[in-house]
Amino acid sequence: MKARSRPAKLPECPEEMAFLELLRTTDMLSRRVSQVIKSEGLSPNQYNVLRILRGASEGLSCGEIGNRMITRDPDITRLVDRLEKQALVSRSRDGRDRRMVLIRITSRGLDLLSGLDEPVREAHRAQLGHLSKQKLKELSDLMRESRARLS
Repeated sequence: MKARSRPAKLPECPEEMAFLELLRTTDMLSRRVSQVIKSEGLSPNQYNVLRILRGASEGLSCGEIGNRMITRDPDITRLVDRLEKQALVSRSRDGRDRRMVLIRITSRGLDLLSGLDEPVREAHRAQLGHLSKQKLKELSDLMRESRARLS
């Protein structure tokens, strides 16, 4: 039998290497926070919706929630449906435009988030607390700069 030859190794691309490091790091960092959130019966995307709504006292449409999501979810309506079944959000028609449905976080949703705030912060501190404030700022600045070029 003839031995298979390996394809020639491509030269390293620093942009690709940085991209792969970002993906690996994001996956690892997300795992711990996901465990904390799942302990309360939420998916990461449901948690994200609740956090978005906590900062929007007047409520938001599904489209606006989708625009503010950290990771894109093509079916915000289904996410909201699940949260509404748990009484964590409510829907109502906008008084000025009856066609517009606004989603608001309920007191139960606020209580749930309040209980998750410290465990989530602790997970972040456990993962990234070894970095100095200056390094964390630099990392955040680099990520923002990278995203700005993409939008």
